[in-house]
Amino acid sequence: MPGSTDALIVGGGPAGLAAAIALRQRNIGCVVVEALPPAIDKACGEGLMPNALSALESLGVQITDEDGYPFRGIRFANAAHQVDAQFPEGYGVGVRRIRLHERLALRAHRCGVNILWNSRVTLLDRGMSSIDGTQIAFRWLIGADGQGSFVRRWAGLDQTRKKRLRYGFRRHYQIRPWSEFVEVHWGPGGQIYVTPVSPESVCIVFVTADLRDRSDILASFPALRQRLSSAPLLSQQRGAVSATRELSRVADGTVALVGDASGSTDAITGEGLAMSFRQASALAEAIEAGSLAGYSRAHERIGRLPHAMGSLMLTMDRWPSVEVRAMRALSSNPELFRELLSVHLGMKGLFEFAMLRGPKLGWSLMTGSHHG
Repeated sequence: MPGSTDALIVGGGPAGLAAAIALRQRNIGCVVVEALPPAIDKACGEGLMPNALSALESLGVQITDEDGYPFRGIRFANAAHQVDAQFPEGYGVGVRRIRLHERLALRAHRCGVNILWNSRVTLLDRGMSSIDGTQIAFRWLIGADGQGSFVRRWAGLDQTRKKRLRYGFRRHYQIRPWSEFVEVHWGPGGQIYVTPVSPESVCIVFVTADLRDRSDILASFPALRQRLSSAPLLSQQRGAVSATRELSRVADGTVALVGDASGSTDAITGEGLAMSFRQASALAEAIEAGSLAGYSRAHERIGRLPHAMGSLMLTMDRWPSVEVRAMRALSSNPELFRELLSVHLGMKGLFEFAMLRGPKLGWSLMTGSHHG
């Protein structure tokens, strides 16, 4: 264990490992401290969109079809309508979370990152830590310790501008994927995401704001329940918080937050990991420059579109009548859905879309008209 390091990263999940890799790409030393052993799992949708794959490639992490299962676009469906669109460019990959973590940990190891698994850290001040009883000095402190970040509270960065919690419940089923899309099924009380993660299995995640008994997450989705009725269950149900959180600050002096510790968008956006990977690169660039001011600006820029798209889709979650009208309008005009997907991926401007398509979509939502 070194006596000092340039950067101490608390948290060895995808965000912490990505930050470590980005730092090593700039020849900046770092130590990652993680309380758990690898590989670290988390209940999430497990679909990596094309922009997430691009962000990983910039970190030197290649996710191939062999790591999971490719998907070509997104499908929305409810009891009456469905609409889908392929990605304008590239494809996504559904990959089990533990496989993604293994790939990131391997890349970090090859970059020379010192990772201390099963270790506990105590922060003594803004330049000294105690890790399993051994003192390590550092210049930069990075909190990558998730939604309940200890570093965030310790550094006084906990002031929140916006916060909303939902809850996700994940299972895996042994069944051949039936679609080239990640499917988002809208139903009473929430959404179910279906992500192909191998040639013989799919990941099912139910996300809801309602914490009542969730022993049967398929109860409100009879068609999906019927399709999966004879499929063996491959994993026990696992839950996690899906938070929309915007912090007033993500950096202070020589302390910075990254990943879910720095705020997050609802799982409905599918953008959490892509945001973390882009934040990691921006943070390393700022540290190389010797100031975190640039990271604060980059962090806000990275989160702007995912938060806007998340707010739009959560409006459909809060108001079932809006969801019904939106699905009717989108299914009758698939080109509109394709444009929204392009906006979501950052390939088309949200302002441009709102100016050109907003009046038509707004009229459809108000009147229920599908002719626009």
